[in-house]
Amino acid sequence: MAKFGLRLEARPAPSQLMSWLSPVLALLLTVIVGALLFVALGHDPLAGLAVFFVEPLRDAHGWSELGIKVAPLLLIAVGLAICFRANVYNIGAEGQLTLGAICGGAAALYLDDEVGGGAMIAVALAAGMAGGMAWAGITAWLRDRYNASEILVSLMLVYIAQLLLSYLVYGVLRDPEGFNFPQSKLLSDGLLLPMVISDTRLHLGIVFALLASLGGWLYLSKSISGFRLRVGGMAPAAARYAGFSSRKALWSSLLICGALSGLAGACEVLGPMGQLTPTVSPGYGFAAIIVAFVGRLHPVGVIFSSFIMALFYIGGELAQSRLGLPSAITGVFQGMLLFALLACDVLIQYKLRWSKHG
Repeated sequence: MAKFGLRLEARPAPSQLMSWLSPVLALLLTVIVGALLFVALGHDPLAGLAVFFVEPLRDAHGWSELGIKVAPLLLIAVGLAICFRANVYNIGAEGQLTLGAICGGAAALYLDDEVGGGAMIAVALAAGMAGGMAWAGITAWLRDRYNASEILVSLMLVYIAQLLLSYLVYGVLRDPEGFNFPQSKLLSDGLLLPMVISDTRLHLGIVFALLASLGGWLYLSKSISGFRLRVGGMAPAAARYAGFSSRKALWSSLLICGALSGLAGACEVLGPMGQLTPTVSPGYGFAAIIVAFVGRLHPVGVIFSSFIMALFYIGGELAQSRLGLPSAITGVFQGMLLFALLACDVLIQYKLRWSKHG
């Protein structure tokens, strides 16, 4: 008896336009599925979607809070875009962010004399970048020396970094006057990042993030090193034939990503947090992977996708307080966006066909 089924058939010429519209379609699908989710949970879908996509944009305070979320997401996503363009799958940006927070926070605590100043802030930020680079360098060295999988190594280092942070804030970095809470002392005002907009919490990190996006674009599109890196990622055989070093691309992409992730961690400590705690990030390093792919691995494209992801974070917080939904709602929207993007990308490359067999 003949059986019918669906199969994927490769398209002879995938549409370049649709590849750029795919993130927009993925976002629309996420909105539609999100509306159905709110209905299933017994909530008005329009009110639920308004909490995610309208409420954060009502006033200057909402925009500034979005900027606080955009800053680390954008910094990390630019670094990840460079890594993925080089065909280096760094999944451990969360750990590099954590090491940046540890090193930047520890440097700030050591330098804190209740005076601070631009030079001391710069030292603390540089320490954060160095910490992120060192953590990414472990992955690069193990991949380079022993051909270890950068996916597994970088991911496992995330948990080591988080345990190290817990060890420090429960131990040597704990505030002796903090009533035994696992946190460092508060940094003095002189060591906190300046605010970009007065009467808000939006700090200088957003400027660093936008500059990183511009720098990443210039690096990939205008420099010889960036060209070699992109060729090595798209066509490794051609890169080897041309004499381009895959080893150099591995180290440079991971160290750039580590530096930007470490800067994001240091900015969190010197910015909205003002101290070290056992949890520095709500998962920015993992969410930035989605941001990078939604932004099409383009250092400028990730500005749009980091803004969308920041909306998910703020909307998730508002959904908890106003709709009584669990905190997992943020992760649900992130996951829906990722799956929708993957589905759209598959249908750009392939078309569905009915097939008869048997």
